[in-house]
Amino acid sequence: MGKTMPDGPATTHLPPVPLLADGDTLGVVGMGVMGCTILKGLLVARALPPDRVWGTSRSADTCREVAADLGVPVEPDVRDRLASAGVVVLCVKPAQAPVALAALASAGLRPDALVVSIAAGVDSAQLSTMLGTANPIVRAMPNTPCVVGEGMTAICRGPRATTTHVDQARRIFECVGRSVETDEKHFNAITALSGSGPAYHYLIMEAMADAGVRVGLPRDLALTLVAQTTLGAARMVQTSGRHPAALRDDVTTPAGCTIGGLLMLEDGKIRSVLARAIEEATRIASKLGPAAKPAGDAH
Repeated sequence: MGKTMPDGPATTHLPPVPLLADGDTLGVVGMGVMGCTILKGLLVARALPPDRVWGTSRSADTCREVAADLGVPVEPDVRDRLASAGVVVLCVKPAQAPVALAALASAGLRPDALVVSIAAGVDSAQLSTMLGTANPIVRAMPNTPCVVGEGMTAICRGPRATTTHVDQARRIFECVGRSVETDEKHFNAITALSGSGPAYHYLIMEAMADAGVRVGLPRDLALTLVAQTTLGAARMVQTSGRHPAALRDDVTTPAGCTIGGLLMLEDGKIRSVLARAIEEATRIASKLGPAAKPAGDAH
């Protein structure tokens, strides 16, 4: 059921455990971009049939739109759904996590249900306190390329989570890209690097395309060249097993145009600027989570 990937770092696997126990369902809380992407990914990968997934949103209009688009139940009130829910994926903003988790607990979340949260900056101990139950918890940090099946998701186990729970979470996110299990202590840095990373790449791609226009290329052509070059360079890093510096050297001939361009980038301190950007994003990620309160105090 997982996505077939080229040879490279062993970040993706197909766990031997089933995604859900017989008769169980999977629910997604929050119908933003990532919530909808996860639901669609599960369906497209045929990891689960439409009658075993459901979603929920506070907006009745959103529920109707997503239900019509994906052909699965999406409702504001899911009390009747929770009795069968073996996995619930929380796809809400960090500030919304306390209310969303308290609502799940009060609506009858099964005590054995796995709760998977993608809320940035909300650690697993906070999630457990907000929920106020003994459910197993797994944290995940995906990124927006999940929309096109090329996402990168980091996963870590939280309170009461077993290897089976982690494997279940990995199966979910491997329907929309790659996954890797890591320690929770790295999650703020991961949020900054791969969670925010697409935005940095888009800015670099935009700047390179603008530069192409500056030297005479039509804009559409410049953007096409930049996008495919970026994709190809990334795939070479994934598949070759070689360090990016070695791959860069393959392009850099003595006294050639590439070394001249690289020197200009170094003059602009591109390395330190990117490092500082990720450092700052990591700092902000560490402050995103709301103060954890017991479920009864979340309102």
